[in-house]
Amino acid sequence: MGRSEGRPKLVALVPMRHESERVPGKNYRPLGGRPLYSHILAALHACPEVEQIVVNTDSPVIRQGVEEEFPAVVLLDRPDHLRDDRVVMNEVLLHDVEQVEASFYLQTHSTNPLLRAETISRAIMQFIEAYPRHDSLFSVTRLRQRLWDAQAQPVNHDPTVLLRTQDLEPLYVENSCLYIFEREGFLQRRNRIGEHPILFEIEEEEAWDIDEEIDFTLAEYLLSSRGG
Repeated sequence: MGRSEGRPKLVALVPMRHESERVPGKNYRPLGGRPLYSHILAALHACPEVEQIVVNTDSPVIRQGVEEEFPAVVLLDRPDHLRDDRVVMNEVLLHDVEQVEASFYLQTHSTNPLLRAETISRAIMQFIEAYPRHDSLFSVTRLRQRLWDAQAQPVNHDPTVLLRTQDLEPLYVENSCLYIFEREGFLQRRNRIGEHPILFEIEEEEAWDIDEEIDFTLAEYLLSSRGG
């Protein structure tokens, strides 16, 4: 993960809480024979564009495991006032950005175990090539379904013209796999999504997020189906 000549410094930020409301111990629970957090750290470690990985955590379990398996990772203690699950992620990122200086940051989650190193590298290169015309990047999943709002009004289709779903104009779901942003813009706005972001598309299978108990079962299957 050494710095390349002429390339801006990029740091990966991976916040990991000890507690999890819906799935106890989620971030360090085994998946595919290793702790959940290990998958994303291994993917980041395999990206030559990532010059440093920073884990922000309040978990002694995660801290010990990361120190043993990934000794090059920088560990930051999460302050008490940022440990509540109602704290917005931008506040956690602000703490990390103030602690570790870089030109650019990539933020991802331990709950994205299927994210591939080559996908992360491709996102970084796409952002670097488009900067400064685009000041940020976030990952999305394409959605082609008939959507309705709470007042039963169509969002993306005309009910009188029953197009096939594959013919609908796509919408995009923010999947929380990847965010890339510049330091100065983030400090000004306190938001990881800038004024001119790139939508970076990731297939649903790779973007699978561990949020509920069933997600572990599905992720285990998807992981084994591609050989771990």
